[in-house]
Amino acid sequence: MAVACSHEVTTQAGKFRADVLAGKVPKRAWQKLSAGAGAKGHRYCDWPAIDLADPAPGSRQLLIRRNRSTGELAYYRCYSPAPVPLTTLVRVAGSRWRVEEFFQSGKGLAGLDEHQVRRYASWSRWVTLAMLAHAFRADEHTRHPTPDALIPLSCNEIQRLFIALVVRPAHSAAHRLAWSTWRRHHQARSQASHYRRQAAQA
Repeated sequence: MAVACSHEVTTQAGKFRADVLAGKVPKRAWQKLSAGAGAKGHRYCDWPAIDLADPAPGSRQLLIRRNRSTGELAYYRCYSPAPVPLTTLVRVAGSRWRVEEFFQSGKGLAGLDEHQVRRYASWSRWVTLAMLAHAFRADEHTRHPTPDALIPLSCNEIQRLFIALVVRPAHSAAHRLAWSTWRRHHQARSQASHYRRQAAQA
């Protein structure tokens, strides 16, 4: 759970604000780890985890993320039934971007944000329908994996195909699908090249 810099936590050494505790972390405790792949490659940040004192069962930590270019800090309050490695905490914290991406694509592709909220019942039906449409798209990606040399269908690409094939068909379906395949091949090559360059620089 993301917390503010003013959030207070209790350690074996006492009670501290999260930002004060971050200033006490030694340099050797910061580890460069990826929070997952983003649009421009892996999102590398520096991370330490600080054990928190709590008599209740389970493992509790304060996870700190430091942006490698700006130095900006973010804080996460973590809990797990048993101790887990730092890489696991970072992976879970990094999943926030995926959740936000799903909400964004749900708005753009399934019209999640296009309802005029007047009554709860109609809003609930609209949101349920939008989420179902978005889940159906995700299920299609799972059951029909994309070839290695082709990136998965993006929301923008699905919108482009829908407009070209249904709303304003100016060319044949075969022409539009071939154009989409070419574009996705090109995007896959660009992505692979970017990842190789990023790995070489790291």
